[in-house]
Order: sequence, then structure tokens, then C-alpha cells
Amino acid sequence: MLRFGIISTARIGHEQVIPAIQDAENCVVSAIASRDLAKARAMADRFSAPHAFGSYEEMLASDKIDAVYIPLPTSQHVEWTIKAADAGKHVLCEKPIALHADEIDQLIAARDRNKVLVTEAYMVTYSPVWRKVRSLLQEGAIGTLKHVQGAFTYFNKDPGNMRNIPSLGGGGLPDIGVYPTISTRFVTGKEPQRVQATTERDKEFGTDIYSSVRADFGDFELSFYISTQLAARQVMVFHGDKGFIEVKSPFNANRYGAEELELTTQNHSESRHFRFQDCRQYKLEAEAFTRAALGEKEEVVTLESSKNNQKFIDAIYRASEKDGWETV
Repeated sequence: MLRFGIISTARIGHEQVIPAIQDAENCVVSAIASRDLAKARAMADRFSAPHAFGSYEEMLASDKIDAVYIPLPTSQHVEWTIKAADAGKHVLCEKPIALHADEIDQLIAARDRNKVLVTEAYMVTYSPVWRKVRSLLQEGAIGTLKHVQGAFTYFNKDPGNMRNIPSLGGGGLPDIGVYPTISTRFVTGKEPQRVQATTERDKEFGTDIYSSVRADFGDFELSFYISTQLAARQVMVFHGDKGFIEVKSPFNANRYGAEELELTTQNHSESRHFRFQDCRQYKLEAEAFTRAALGEKEEVVTLESSKNNQKFIDAIYRASEKDGWETV
């Protein structure tokens, strides 16, 4: 069993990832670290983790853990990923792992010098829903892919939420813009060449709250919009000359809709539904990470792929400041 230590008591950890690790077949939460020992102890007791630490450094120095999961504010991801890797721990870090693509070079260097696994927590890449989309595209189920369309929105104007605090790495593109980009790259195996974009910022917070993006992948286009101040919606559609695939709840399975996708043929003569019961994508992520950390052959998100995804996001920001195309 791979023994995880959790850095911080962040919400996504105790709501999604810690329960998933505890349910996984090959890993377990062994420790919780917080700058407040009482908080760490309370969460450790809640999830039956045997160890609690009052500092992140103390946990990283401990031989009670083999790996860490990092759900800290985005602005702290690079710092603590490097510290964890230098402590000899494998690292599963929440997305985005960095705020600029060139920062990821430091993480690659830390990974390589310590010979540990470091990967960004894109749970969608472990979901059978997205792996089915990839296989359908590969087998030519919709013919030649011409256009991908997506949306990811929610409404959050809480000034105390890290997503609305620039110094913590807040903003719509770092939080949710990364999902249409990573999922499209994952299922097609293609990289964007250039982008056009418009972005709106909140006058009070200063964070980006809306972006509309057009990306040229050479063989096809991706268009999507994201917002942190619109009614909640998620959808991804892959459109080819022989049909199209619609992913109903592409990113937060069961929160925005059913775990299913629909394949519709060219003239709507046939419609096929693929339904997935309780995919548990966070559990699958933890198990895949563990297999890779233990040296088994497993597909995980590499830091090189993370860098390419962040280059995409960086280009969207640059494109938003100009008219016309921006090279990725």
C-alpha cells in the first residue's frame, strides 16, 4: 500500500480526494499536515489516518509516508511540489500545477534528480467516460473530426474564495479553463498551434471571470467558453463528418448531469448512449498514480504534458490582449 500524506485541509481534499484514496485498493491516507495541528488531528481522526503533523515540513521529513497529495492554493503548488520531491516523496498535485509554463521546468528537474513520480491531478484522464471518447475517435466513429465545442461555468462571487484572489492564483482559466484544453488534447493526441481569445476580468477581484476561446489544432478547431460568474453548465461536443459525440457531464461527473455520452450519426438515423455507473474518477486517479509510483506500467499525466497544457493557457492570456491569432 502506498502511504499518502495530505498537505493542508483544503476542501477538495476532504470532499473528493481523501475519500477516494481511502476507497482505493492500493493506497491509503497515512497522515494529514496543517499549519494548525488541531485541524490536522481533527481531519486525521475523521478519516482514520494514524498521523497528524503541525507543519508541512515535519510531514515531508517523516518516514510514515511515501507520497503526498497537494491541494494547496495554486500559487503554492510549485514550491511544495519541489519540496516534496526533494524529500523523496512521490507527488500528486492539484491542477494547475503551475501558473506559467516555464515554471514546470523546475518540477521536471526536481522529478528527475529525485527519481520520483510527479503528476498533475487531472482526474478526467482516468475516467472511463473520457477513455471511451478517445477510443471512439480513434476507431473513426464520427469520421473526420472537424470541430470541438465546450463550456464550463459556475457562479462564485465569494471574495474570500481563493478562486477570486489573484495572489493565490485565482481566476477562471487556471481553475476551469484547463479542462476543455486537457480533455481535448487527451482524446485527440493533438496540440494547438494558435489561439484567439477574449477575456473579461472582475472589476473588484481582478481575476479573469469569463473567456471565449478559439484554438486551431491544424486538423480541427476547438472553441469553448468558461466563466466563474455564469449559471452552472458543462458540455463537450466532438463533431465529425459522420457524426458527433456529446459528453453530458464531462468534468464533474454526476454533479452537472449523468455520467454518459451520446454518439449521433450523420443524418440522426442512429443514436447510441454510453452510460457509466459511478465511475469514481478520483479513486481511479489514486489507483493509477499508485501503480505508476510503484513502478508498474500505467498511463498518467506527465509533467511534459502539463507544460504543454499550461502553454495553451498562457497563450490564451496573451491572445486576450490582442486582436488576431497568438502562437501557442
